[in-house]
Amino acid sequence: MVLEGYLATKTSRVSASCLSREMDGIGNTMQKKAAELERLAEVLVTGEQLRLRLHEAKVIKDRRHHLRTYPNCFVAKELIDWLIEHKEASDRDTAIKIMQKLLDQSIIHHVCDEHREFKDLKLFYRFRKDDGTFPLDSEAKVFMRGQRIYEKLMNTENNLLQTREEEAGTYERTLVASEFIDWLLQEGEMATREEAEQLGRRLLEHGIIQHVTNKNHFVDGPLLYQFRMNFRRRRRLIELLHERARSIPESHDSPFCLRKQNSDGGNTSFLSVSPTKEIKVAVGVRRSSMSSSCGSSGYYSSSPTLSSSPPVLCNPKSVLKRQVSPEELQTPGGPFLKKTFTIVGDAVGWGFVVRGSKPCHIQAVDPGGPAAAAGMKVCQFVVSVNGLNVLSQDYRAVSNLILTGPRTIVMEVMEEV
Repeated sequence: MVLEGYLATKTSRVSASCLSREMDGIGNTMQKKAAELERLAEVLVTGEQLRLRLHEAKVIKDRRHHLRTYPNCFVAKELIDWLIEHKEASDRDTAIKIMQKLLDQSIIHHVCDEHREFKDLKLFYRFRKDDGTFPLDSEAKVFMRGQRIYEKLMNTENNLLQTREEEAGTYERTLVASEFIDWLLQEGEMATREEAEQLGRRLLEHGIIQHVTNKNHFVDGPLLYQFRMNFRRRRRLIELLHERARSIPESHDSPFCLRKQNSDGGNTSFLSVSPTKEIKVAVGVRRSSMSSSCGSSGYYSSSPTLSSSPPVLCNPKSVLKRQVSPEELQTPGGPFLKKTFTIVGDAVGWGFVVRGSKPCHIQAVDPGGPAAAAGMKVCQFVVSVNGLNVLSQDYRAVSNLILTGPRTIVMEVMEEV
């Protein structure tokens, strides 16, 4: 009996050990596959950001050759010049390797498909998204679905993304699986819980989301998950040549918002442009922007990586010295000057943050963004957007108006003289 008990105990331990190794093997395989698909997604995001920038710079345009017009294309040699000029590549060989990566992933192609290599010549190439030939395979469809869900979560008022604890660890911006499924059903993204759970599993397998400790697949229940990718981060093209995948989720500071200073220090600081030309440091600016200003209700001052300690939640003070009413702004002979800006959004947005209500004001401006280039400054009050008076609106309504409108926005503001 003792021997049988010993053998039974030993057998159970061996079985448990084998099961543990098997689960670890499955987990490692799943993570490797997710990393591979994540690298593909990074190429797609980087390519799309480049496409928008090239359209804005008029590098992409209709061109003629031998009495034939080729719409929406660019000249390889000119593009290489542009990449070097904008410090996206250090030399011509590097620029060729970057564009070859996009060509290999079917993001760009020669206009007549006669060249499978990207050449430093006066040849015409085109983004497949500009001529409708981009191959929408199953991986691309999952990636695009994940990006749409990510943007939807960032742009709507909800409490899904929160700081939570699991297995004695504290994690920022987490989703509870069951609540995420509830949200997918409520938003009409999926018809049944089973379908929603399957979507969650595909998002995880494609490296878009992950379990906070990488120990579990996506299941309908209380487990915590995070977005592994930040779709809004401005990518550097040189990243296309780096095959190393990230082991932790990216920072979700919006790229439309302000650039970080003191990234090695404790609290994250951002620079904003004030009407008096002096530089102010705003600590703990909300992790949102024109693209996400309707997002989470908390303000984060904190860290771009996962932390074992809870993030610091704070409520930054308004940049305004005093709030004014719409009537005061419109009083004839008052101390306010009206200005009109035409702002063309770049690949990552417009570069300013709007806050407040009746009227809204400019809370922060990215010094290197389109809004700053147009002349926008903090403390200005928003009067109208694309001809629509918004003096009686709050920042959520104004943000939504901008997000759902054209890429080029015309804004009237008033600033104190």
